[in-house]
Amino acid sequence: MAVRTGNPDKNQALLDDISKAIIEQLQLDGRRSYAAIGKAVGLSEAAVRQRVQRLTEAGVMQVVAVTDPLELGFARQAMIGIKAEGALEPIADELAGMDEIEYVVITAGSFDLLAEVLCESDEHLLRVLSDRIRQIEGVKVTETFVYLKLVKQTYSWGVR
Repeated sequence: MAVRTGNPDKNQALLDDISKAIIEQLQLDGRRSYAAIGKAVGLSEAAVRQRVQRLTEAGVMQVVAVTDPLELGFARQAMIGIKAEGALEPIADELAGMDEIEYVVITAGSFDLLAEVLCESDEHLLRVLSDRIRQIEGVKVTETFVYLKLVKQTYSWGVR
């Protein structure tokens, strides 16, 4: 589970032009070798490895395999809008602790929180909603948006 723990102010010091170039290289191909990245950005393989380690340890980035949930047996994917009362962080933390939930954000707008869920079936989704999410203290209303077709999913938004 990836939980954002980085310190944006502190991490800005890590994000010089070379680190940004390394991130861009990895966004193009997360399996690119440190030697190939080093050649592209003008560093040694060891220096690239050290920078990648610092960036991952600081929570600036992750290098992960992006999969197709349907191919892995998750027949139901949905976004759940949650209206809540009281403190939102404890609710977000409890949602983030659920294996089926891949993404949790506290939002402004019609919903207080959004949670993306991956389930093996409609029955599994119903159990997660009824037996777990709706039982969390402070959750008042949920609205489920079942995904019919994934049209675009990208993680290559670059760096600023």
